[in-house]
Amino acid sequence: MTYEPQLARLGLFDARVPRYTSYPTAPHFAGSVDHTLFTTWVEAIPEGSAISLYLHVPFCRRLCWFCACRTQGTQSDDPVIAYATTLLAEIALLRRHLPRGVTLSRLHWGGGTPTLLPVAQIERLAAAVFETVPLGAGAEFSVEIDPNEIDVGRLDALAAAGMNRASIGVQDFDPLIQKAIGREQSYALTREVVEMIRDRGVRSLNADILYGLPHQTVARIADSVQKLLTLSPDRVALYGYAHVPWMSRRQQMIPSDTIPTPQERLGLFATAAELFCRDGYTSVGIDHFARPGDGMAQALAAGTLRRNFQGYTDDTAPVLIGLGASSISRFPQGFAQNASGTSVYTKAIRAGQFSTHRGHIFAGEDRMRARIIEALMCDFHVSRAEILHDFDCKAERLDALLSDAAQAFDGMITLDAEGLSIPPAARPLTRMVAREFDAYDQMGAQHSVAV
Repeated sequence: MTYEPQLARLGLFDARVPRYTSYPTAPHFAGSVDHTLFTTWVEAIPEGSAISLYLHVPFCRRLCWFCACRTQGTQSDDPVIAYATTLLAEIALLRRHLPRGVTLSRLHWGGGTPTLLPVAQIERLAAAVFETVPLGAGAEFSVEIDPNEIDVGRLDALAAAGMNRASIGVQDFDPLIQKAIGREQSYALTREVVEMIRDRGVRSLNADILYGLPHQTVARIADSVQKLLTLSPDRVALYGYAHVPWMSRRQQMIPSDTIPTPQERLGLFATAAELFCRDGYTSVGIDHFARPGDGMAQALAAGTLRRNFQGYTDDTAPVLIGLGASSISRFPQGFAQNASGTSVYTKAIRAGQFSTHRGHIFAGEDRMRARIIEALMCDFHVSRAEILHDFDCKAERLDALLSDAAQAFDGMITLDAEGLSIPPAARPLTRMVAREFDAYDQMGAQHSVAV
């Protein structure tokens, strides 16, 4: 039985909604958070606690047309080396304010292309990070690896530094699609890099693949998924391609008439998801899949799955500090984002202060609404008892919020004494259901399609 008519009636194929990797979402960050407040929040981290760290490298050797991230193309290592020097200064600045005994629960290097860094910079950055905040017991050090931009020397340096999880971008293996999105990367090359990663003792592997790409069909995505399955990644992110050429000028290189319709996107996702599940993966949240023994699948089973700016995570550290241009930090008090432009970011660090230029201070119902949205995105269920226990909210207020959301979806989601749940048939609506708990105006923000 198909539920597509009901999903269409509820507006799934027309809606544009946030991905809810944070609440409130980044478009609602403002200048109320500056470097002084950021410093105060860092100094308030409890001594001996565990935090997470994200290090952002916004450079690429080439700019893929499908990507809407803020990145810069460079054919020379000079700007990358200069940027790494600024990162070292930012790490030294963090060291001066971080309380004693803090350890790392997760360290992630993302981009851009962090594997663009020369060996010497990889070694210096890793040493500086671990001198400031060492890895704790059971910690993960993950790096985004572009198979087109990696070699033996850089892999050796990352493995020697302690990388124990690698993340590779696949997008799609079909040559026609790769050409259309400006990202040519053969299956043979990807397999070779995966073997190089595993030969160095890195046993945990993530992979990203996209649905909704130009020229993509059910047959083509099935072929790409089957190729990916031969590499046996531990986790897979099946992201929907966000075609937003009005925001990302490079996407104008992709003809809009080659993009699948929202209805076709739903079919592409369903095909890929079925193949992953048939191969033994556990479906995690709205767009991730994990082997049963992977930490993400275990977190889902334990009810400790969380959501952050990289998507889903099994990391429960209350603090995430972002280093580098445009990086976002999360504290119990709110969010803080560094200046997006590398020149502005560099100028601030050279002046001896953090480059924080905007953010959000939690107030009112922010924390409660954030948890409700996260619970929906992670577990497809909001526990009434949990929310009433953890937040200063009267039962009447919470019941009204849950009831309004249930009524908005005309029987597709369920409400009972336990709380609000999204059944499997309605899970394509999850981001729309989450939006019902968003108290901030979304009219001015340009979000991706809901499916």
